[in-house]
Amino acid sequence: MKNKLLLPLALSVLGALTCSAKDVKYDVKGTKAPKDGAKVYIINPVGKVRIDSTVVSKGTFQMKGKAEEDALLAITVDGVDGQIPFFNDGRPVQVNVADGILTGSALNTKLSVCDRRNKAEYDDYKRFIDAFASLPEEEQMAQAQEWAPKYDAKIKAYADFYIGMVEENKESLIPVAFIEQLPSLVSAADNWNKKAGEDKLEELLSANPRIAAHPVVVDLKKRMAADDAARKERAARHVEVVGGKFLDYEGPDPNGVMHKLSEFVGQGKWVLVDFWASWCAPCKGEMPNVVTAYELYHDKGLEIVGISFDREKEPWLAAIKEWKMPWIHLYGIQDGKSIAAEIYGVTGIPDNVLVDPEGTVVARSLRGQDLADRISKIFE
Repeated sequence: MKNKLLLPLALSVLGALTCSAKDVKYDVKGTKAPKDGAKVYIINPVGKVRIDSTVVSKGTFQMKGKAEEDALLAITVDGVDGQIPFFNDGRPVQVNVADGILTGSALNTKLSVCDRRNKAEYDDYKRFIDAFASLPEEEQMAQAQEWAPKYDAKIKAYADFYIGMVEENKESLIPVAFIEQLPSLVSAADNWNKKAGEDKLEELLSANPRIAAHPVVVDLKKRMAADDAARKERAARHVEVVGGKFLDYEGPDPNGVMHKLSEFVGQGKWVLVDFWASWCAPCKGEMPNVVTAYELYHDKGLEIVGISFDREKEPWLAAIKEWKMPWIHLYGIQDGKSIAAEIYGVTGIPDNVLVDPEGTVVARSLRGQDLADRISKIFE
């Protein structure tokens, strides 16, 4: 039955693509922009391309041009947080920058309402997260068990709102503006069930071929497919690493000096290569076990090389000090990519590999008592 549906769906999608592959005019007028001389841009989110720009004069601006019909575009103003989305349906739009209100066709006016509703709901969710994050560390630890179910309820409430807003508008193009976050948000609300997010996305796309054919969605699907392929490759590498020679990696230490993993591994010592990040709560929970192993066995020949997946240097350095990690540290991200994670097939942190004195990886993902037992057998 499914195969019989594939051809008509494919033809409908192709037809939608063919019909929308033409340019139409846009005319964007802005008022109440906060600063004269500020740059204003129109951005196409597919590729994050700037397609037009101007400057604010006496609190106003205007941009005219052509772009693909029904393209989802966004207005950004320097000094103003966020973006204001609109569909290029050939009708003029007016935007009140101070209030973030955009008016135009019925589609764009409704899109603006949805966008502001979503921002309000998200701000409420973020305030809840920030309130907990702002607590001193000891209070976070004390309240963690009580806070966790509240967080689960909060993210589910936000996800329910988000899904409801999308489904209310599934007969129009409005879901295109919110589709990027839909799979991950649904997954997070369902105990990080990746399939739940994917299923919800496919349900929406099946309901409206115009949404499925939109360039934003086509681009999203391509990136999701690429991510899935990379994830499968990483998962395979995760397993294949054990039993083979360690894989070299080069990264900076806390002082910015570049080092290769081979300077420390395969040099006659047992080495635990530990993958972690300061933002990773399970890493923080596991770190006392790693510290204990180091304190007990470093003088007997155990070395540890920590490889961090922090995006910023300051939290990385602070955690090294606060978590009392006196071993070798390297930074695992280069040009925004987790290079070390790709090399070693890291699918989640905390993670580690145990390398023997000759440089062979003999174990992986040792945590808690498993780590203690494996290390003690080597040195006692």
